[in-house]
Amino acid sequence: MHDYEAQAQAFSEQIEAELEDGRLNFPTALDVSLRIKRMADDPNSSLDDIANVVKAEPVLSAKAVRMANAVMLNPYGTQIADVGTAVKRIGLAALRCLAFAVSAEQLAQDHRSKHMRLIASGLWMHSVDVASWSYAFAHQLRTVAPDRAMFAGMMVDIGQFFLLARASSYPALEENLERFAEFVEVWSEPVGRAILEAFELPEEVLDAFEYENPYGGAWPPATLGDIVFVASLAAESPNPFDSVLGVQRRPEMLENCIAGIEADKFEELVNQAREMRQAMLATVCG
Repeated sequence: MHDYEAQAQAFSEQIEAELEDGRLNFPTALDVSLRIKRMADDPNSSLDDIANVVKAEPVLSAKAVRMANAVMLNPYGTQIADVGTAVKRIGLAALRCLAFAVSAEQLAQDHRSKHMRLIASGLWMHSVDVASWSYAFAHQLRTVAPDRAMFAGMMVDIGQFFLLARASSYPALEENLERFAEFVEVWSEPVGRAILEAFELPEEVLDAFEYENPYGGAWPPATLGDIVFVASLAAESPNPFDSVLGVQRRPEMLENCIAGIEADKFEELVNQAREMRQAMLATVCG
């Protein structure tokens, strides 16, 4: 089957079925697993160093937090919502097994074309950028734990990551990236919400993704959701799907369509947080 319409319909039906069953299968990158293994074997690497690598992969981050909140590892029920604490709680042995299991899942499904790999690379970079700004803003404003903000920032594109990974089974979709971007725009929100809920993330993280009302309207941003939203505006690496569709996300739109955020105050916060963002970006991408 190589017809776009037929494959798009089949993909839609598959997504609907998985959402209804509550079983979403999301692969992740093998190189993350290998980096974690190498660092775990290196006596000079700390748990914080390893946690920074985990933070760069949204699915592994979510699963690590979920594992840390499991009863066997968290008998007193204290909710863990940041990756650093999760890594320390679950330990290196469990983390390496988790990373390998997630990576092996992708190896069975990942047959993306060159075009799709470029889209995936750009989407990953955008997520890391948003996460780094989230961390920097939280550090600057001191209203939300920076590690928690970074974790939430990595989740902003998780629905799109899922759709990209699964699109390898529908090769006709790559033949028209604009139409595929429109397809992703339709499905990314319900898929992203389902993934976040399936991972049983803490309510604070889930509440940060209020798609119908993404920003509370006050300045400076005080909640986790507001910080992630502002970080998405600050991101300098564009979301590749937005670029394909010609959607503008940069601060030039602030005064016209987002109440409560003045462009000069936004730029002041960006300038104050830029050095911290650069440091975190280098840490995650290095």
